[in-house]
Amino acid sequence: MAESGHAEVVTLLHREALYLDEQRWDDWLALYTEDVEYWVPAWKSEHEQTADPRREISLIYLNSRARLEERVWRIRSGRSAANLVLPRTAHAISNILIESATAESADVRCLCITNIYDPKRRSEYRTVARQALGLVRLGEEWRIRSKKVVVLNDSLRTKLDFYML
Repeated sequence: MAESGHAEVVTLLHREALYLDEQRWDDWLALYTEDVEYWVPAWKSEHEQTADPRREISLIYLNSRARLEERVWRIRSGRSAANLVLPRTAHAISNILIESATAESADVRCLCITNIYDPKRRSEYRTVARQALGLVRLGEEWRIRSKKVVVLNDSLRTKLDFYML
């Protein structure tokens, strides 16, 4: 991958974080392909995660952009009591590693620490997660085709949703 391609991938990851922090849901959704697989596996034990989202429990498993759109709809509609007052988030993306890449696709890993402030409860917490993303180039831009988020501190005092990861 050329230097410019690396910069585009890094920009995509930072753009996704910014869109989540600013609750720019349509811009965030546009970063994903229609056939995206968004997966947050659960932990089986201290060091083993679930391996198959179709047969084992997951914290989140969405197998299309339409499913992501449903999550956003629940926030916008006000019909989800858990999301009536959204927390404020600040995502920090680091340790970006492009594991493999061609002109049309890339496999990327990174670390994401999300600082979260819940104004309803006046409390702060954070999620720490490793992410593995499968990217594809559509025209001139990169899009996310798969995203696996391994939450390292999964014993949170609150709900867990996509905007916290």
